[in-house]
Amino acid sequence: MTAALHPGGGFNPPVPTGKGGPDYGRFIEAVRDLQDHARAVDAPDEVITRAADVLEQVSALLAPYDADEWTAPSGRRMDLPMRGSILSVPNETEIGEDGRLRGWVRFRRYHLGRNGAVHGGFIAHLFDSVLGKTSIMLTGGSVRRTAYLHVNYRKIVPIEKELQVEAGVVRTEGRKVFVDVRLCDGDDLLADGEGLFVALKPGQP
Repeated sequence: MTAALHPGGGFNPPVPTGKGGPDYGRFIEAVRDLQDHARAVDAPDEVITRAADVLEQVSALLAPYDADEWTAPSGRRMDLPMRGSILSVPNETEIGEDGRLRGWVRFRRYHLGRNGAVHGGFIAHLFDSVLGKTSIMLTGGSVRRTAYLHVNYRKIVPIEKELQVEAGVVRTEGRKVFVDVRLCDGDDLLADGEGLFVALKPGQP
């Protein structure tokens, strides 16, 4: 598909693809590792110079193949975690026996704010992604957009540790789906939130 087929009318879901081949997942993971190193590195000047040279070469290698969102495999590789997108915070969830979405999340060094804590913006990003998925999976409805998202930051959220995330539907009102979410480290509640997601009308982007 090309951008010409998507003039802006309608929320167009990602079309599954195998583009990128068997090493696309390794490619995405290498980009994530690079982000972590870029956040953490304290290397000699000459090492930074060499790394910058290599990165510029990699960018030049990839630049001729930049594509629009409809044709690029990022976000459309359904066989890979987070559909092969570097945008999402690494996580995995599924519907539990209690009817809530449950799973794990692991913030990386790249997500560090200060003093060992995850940057609050990444927590909100995680909640937006998980709640959007919740609003669809638990109602069997169509794609939705976020109307509002409220986040309570209860305790410091650590990086590089597997944490637990759960979310569920509070109630529905027509096109509106009210959802809630919790982020925990064992018995410790680290953050929670609530949101409203609205089903789109035909033609809404």
